[in-house]
Amino acid sequence: MDLASTVPSSSSSSSVSSIDTSHDCDSPRGGDADHELLHASVSVSSSSSSASIQRILGLIRSEDPDSRLFAAREIRRLTKTSHRCRRHFSQAVEPLVSMLRLLDSPESHHEAALLALLNLAVKYEKNKVSIVEAGALEPIMNFLQSNSPTLQEYASASLLTLSASANNKPIIGANGVIPLLVKVIKHGSPQAKADAVMALSNLSTLSTNLTTIIATKPLSPILNLLKSSKKSSKTSEKCCSLIESLMVSNEEARTGLVSDEGGVLAVVEVLENGSLQAKEHAVGVLLTLCQSDRSKYREPILKEGVIPGLLELTVQGTSKSRTKAQRLLCLLRDSDSPRSEVQPDTIENIVSSLISHIDGDDQSGKAKKMLAEMVQVSMEKSLRHLQERASTLVRP
Repeated sequence: MDLASTVPSSSSSSSVSSIDTSHDCDSPRGGDADHELLHASVSVSSSSSSASIQRILGLIRSEDPDSRLFAAREIRRLTKTSHRCRRHFSQAVEPLVSMLRLLDSPESHHEAALLALLNLAVKYEKNKVSIVEAGALEPIMNFLQSNSPTLQEYASASLLTLSASANNKPIIGANGVIPLLVKVIKHGSPQAKADAVMALSNLSTLSTNLTTIIATKPLSPILNLLKSSKKSSKTSEKCCSLIESLMVSNEEARTGLVSDEGGVLAVVEVLENGSLQAKEHAVGVLLTLCQSDRSKYREPILKEGVIPGLLELTVQGTSKSRTKAQRLLCLLRDSDSPRSEVQPDTIENIVSSLISHIDGDDQSGKAKKMLAEMVQVSMEKSLRHLQERASTLVRP
């Protein structure tokens, strides 16, 4: 059977399975009504079939729009979870990018090409680089500004994946993508906002990109996204990561965080309820804030009830979180000359002093309970250390 003759028109479409869920970018778009029949005709049920791969590569290079559409959807399907297929279909990158450049094509064709490229790039560095080198950034930037929420979401997801490559970061930053991502965080759909802030976080690890990010004044939209997000989510983690980066050398951002209603509180809520990595970023935000001007920022931090969360971090946080939490507790105590380091045997005294200045029975009670637990853990650790030393001494 002639393969091209079996490809249905783009008008006969229905939803199919979502793209790689590791990117939280599920959008059931594309697909064909005669999907199963087509699978049989091209023999793609076995992803290891070299002949099937070559036929699909031939279709993606075809002059027939419907053949390209079908091939793009098949590439998307086959590369969803298969690293081997991502390697085999690397040759499809350039024709897929060409599909993105055809501005008069139906939206469904652009969607199919974007999703195929996205799956080709997932966890495959070579394809990430090849996609950017093939000139995908320009059409992706256009889709980022599209009136179509779907295209905007797919463009955001694509940039999230492409920005994970160290080779791509300077190129993406130099091509004007960063201001567009900030606009998406302001006005995009919830999914587009989440992917945009994660892409921005990826890009921010390069100093030149961070300078560009700061120039776009993104704090307010990032804080708004943080407030509306579940504090244990990846989105909140990346928001706090970005905010921490903004705090380091940007007094305007530090002032903006405190003056934004609910800004500091949102960070404290991540410190209490976020993932371990998110808590590390959240305590980093507050520590940087307090270290920059203790007299100015100590009270705004304390009034949001930060002590219970900090106490928990000194016991259960990552190594960096514990160190940062201890330093912040030292800065927050009622003293004009806090020490730069907090010794383990003085933490309890510092916290007791802080508790006495906490307003509200509920916060004070929680802090006292956390202090008691912290002391208990400290005693247990000391006891285990003594037991280990004793067992070593009695060995023959």
